[in-house]
Amino acid sequence: MPLIPFNKPYMTGDELYYIKNAVNRGKISGNGYYTQKCHDFFKQIIGFRNCLLTSSCTDALEMTAILVDIEPGDEVIMPSYTFVSTANAFVLRGAKIVFADSYQNNPNIDATTIESLITLKTKAIVVVHYGGVACDMGLIMDIAKENDLFVIEDAAQAIDSYYKEKPLGSIGHLATFSFHETKNIISGEGGMLVINDERFDKRAEVIWEKGTNRSAFFRGETDKYSWVDVGSSFLPSDVTAAFLFAQLENLQKIQSRRKTLWNNYYESLKELEEDKVLKLPQVPDYGTSNGHLFYIVCKNIEERSQLISFLKNNNVHAVFHYLSLHKSPFYMKENKNTELENCDIFADRLLRLPLYYELDAEEQNMIIDLIISFFRKR
Repeated sequence: MPLIPFNKPYMTGDELYYIKNAVNRGKISGNGYYTQKCHDFFKQIIGFRNCLLTSSCTDALEMTAILVDIEPGDEVIMPSYTFVSTANAFVLRGAKIVFADSYQNNPNIDATTIESLITLKTKAIVVVHYGGVACDMGLIMDIAKENDLFVIEDAAQAIDSYYKEKPLGSIGHLATFSFHETKNIISGEGGMLVINDERFDKRAEVIWEKGTNRSAFFRGETDKYSWVDVGSSFLPSDVTAAFLFAQLENLQKIQSRRKTLWNNYYESLKELEEDKVLKLPQVPDYGTSNGHLFYIVCKNIEERSQLISFLKNNNVHAVFHYLSLHKSPFYMKENKNTELENCDIFADRLLRLPLYYELDAEEQNMIIDLIISFFRKR
């Protein structure tokens, strides 16, 4: 059997049609026709109050750091179990990163530990909805309100997922999404900033447009546009937005398939968890799964490595995920060794299984059978 890849980008069939249409419209730079259609989709269909497409989720995170006025010496609390962009966006503005641990049964930030990490220098809490599963946003927002802190949701993996009945990305002051080719909805590279606090609306648009009031100028709100703030070229091409819009039109179809695959993994491997052979993802009562990724947690790093090799020898590509950022060479250059036990467990033991729209039942069942056979023979 040919190699079953970890990920395979899914094309709905309308991407090239919309890209051609964007080209024929004669404006393929940022903030064009399809950019506005994507913005409208997120505001009208998902319910975000305001949003701006960006070239990546990393760009959107960098915008949040500018918007909340991160300055040298400020402290930002975030999970250690996350992608480096979550931290880099704030390090670039001079912030000191204060890493928090994960829960024992969930890679998300342990909200019960946040308050103990707050100091007079803390300015923001950044939460990461790992695998599209919600952090405990009720508790986190209460802590932030009591301490006058900003909350930024890194919702890179969390499209179409919820905390209770609220879409992830709609709860914190600001939020960011990714449309990288490994995500549920893709545009190759791409991201989005969501603005839930109206005080950031005007400045976000200026930062998005290289620090100018260009967008206001084109709306006729000023007679000339000029440099008014810091910023950068955070806009994606309208070609990218055209690709993304084709995906958004098929959001529910894509989500339905991914959730089916997620549920099939869970139900088929549940017996191994019941036998305490491995651990499966835990979705808290206040959250949902959006089918972004499926993982298992092995007993130790050696077992995980053996399973990766076993699957590879049987033409299945499975991968581990984040390394603990608090143990990274860059962080440890200027920080003492930090003990975050649960984060390290996920870094050493978590294994992600192939999950993409076109993974068929035969392929998935083969992966499941291989995993069961690996553990039953041990």
